[in-house]
Amino acid sequence: MNTADNVVEMRSISKGFNGVSVLKDVSFDVRKGEVHALAGGNGAGKSTLMKILQGVYQADAGEIVIGGKPATINSIQDAKAAGIGMVFQEFSLVPSLTVAQNIFLAAEPLGMGGFIDDRASVRRAKEVFAEMEVDVDPQAEVSRLGTAYWQLTEIAKALSQNAQVLIMDEPTASLARHESEALFELIDRLKQRGISIIYISHRMDEVYRLADRITILRDGARLLTEPLTAVTPEQIVEGIVGKKIEGQLAYRERDHVAHEGAPLLEVRGLNAGPRVRDVSFSLRPGEILGLAGLMGSGRTELARALFGIDRRESGEILIRGEKVNLNSPQQAIDAGVALIPEDRRAQGLVLDHSVRDNLLLPLLGQITRGPFLDSMKGKDLSSSLIKKFAVKVAHPNRPVRLLSGGNQQKVVIAKWLGTDPDILILDEPTAGVDIGTKSEILDMIRELASAGKAVIVISSEYPELLAVSDRVLVLKDGSVIRDIPRSDIADEEYLQLAVQGV
Repeated sequence: MNTADNVVEMRSISKGFNGVSVLKDVSFDVRKGEVHALAGGNGAGKSTLMKILQGVYQADAGEIVIGGKPATINSIQDAKAAGIGMVFQEFSLVPSLTVAQNIFLAAEPLGMGGFIDDRASVRRAKEVFAEMEVDVDPQAEVSRLGTAYWQLTEIAKALSQNAQVLIMDEPTASLARHESEALFELIDRLKQRGISIIYISHRMDEVYRLADRITILRDGARLLTEPLTAVTPEQIVEGIVGKKIEGQLAYRERDHVAHEGAPLLEVRGLNAGPRVRDVSFSLRPGEILGLAGLMGSGRTELARALFGIDRRESGEILIRGEKVNLNSPQQAIDAGVALIPEDRRAQGLVLDHSVRDNLLLPLLGQITRGPFLDSMKGKDLSSSLIKKFAVKVAHPNRPVRLLSGGNQQKVVIAKWLGTDPDILILDEPTAGVDIGTKSEILDMIRELASAGKAVIVISSEYPELLAVSDRVLVLKDGSVIRDIPRSDIADEEYLQLAVQGV
């Protein structure tokens, strides 16, 4: 195909911040009706490139061509006018508004006297959903809907603005498997309508299921652009990471796992709200326990109850054989429990604070001198954590929101491991991170267990769960329905069937 087939071309784009080059002479194009995957490690420049196309940033050099004509995109409004829409990984919806109100927010149809015409919004929202061939109630309040409906609302919002190119950033990160498949079918239908999609994902199965071509960025430069038929998954991973990664998703027997002896953690008949019902299990030092289940099965709610966020109604929690009251996160921390939360941006970080401040928040007791904080101790401690966990940041005083998703996740993990917990709970620890960072996190989990920690891992990615877990608890409707030794799980399909109750 020649350039006449391209609906968007980004030619020789360069961008730097504070003297640091982030994009170096990057060219990227999208053809009509194709899915073009954009891949690269955290910090490779993917988000910056797409933010330039969205008008959030302006390039220092290079040009954008849309429909064969040079385009000036200095704002999100310019991008919308040019037919560029984006579906963000972190949703941009207002939960207290209805689906229709969100779709037409800041672009509401007006009626007599210049007042907002809600009926017209509902009618037009129905038309958009009909074109998408999905069933969503435009009058439903967004806060009452599941994650999959939020995703559909985001897509409808972009399509309502006549988007011809949709940028999708990790769109399945918060979706269950059947919801992801429904999204894939929708993407296929959008392709048939001639809509082009830029698909950002770290999941190779999704890329091969959907994409026609792939572009890989590494260290701010374009490494390759090829049809998916011309590259193997191994070549893609090696291109992203810069080296071969072998065996990271293979389970490794660990001789020191204690199958007998006193548990470090015991949970007996725990009840906490409608999604934690009569849960019992034990966890020994050096053991990694995986929690599997469908969305709404109670995995996250169990983690929250163990960390003292959600109120325990009944049941017992014992640490080293002693009953403990974990009625607040502070009590959990004092008892040696730490939680890496599911949503790092909303629950794990203060986005406008610096990387240093975020790292030190749970560690203030370690840097006090009398009634005051010792700033030198704080600088030394934060610097050591940044080095130990290989956080890529130009300066510790930079706001944490400016870091890539993988480096934000490293900050969350680093600050809690800085408390030296005995029991660590990780809820979707690799969500939205690149394959290289994912490999680092999985190795970190194994090392923590090898050091005698008791680890609980929640993940919707079954290959990752099986790569590290010594046992897997399967939850359904808030209760444990199976407790399976890793040696009894033949493959991912076996676990999938167990989760479905087959």
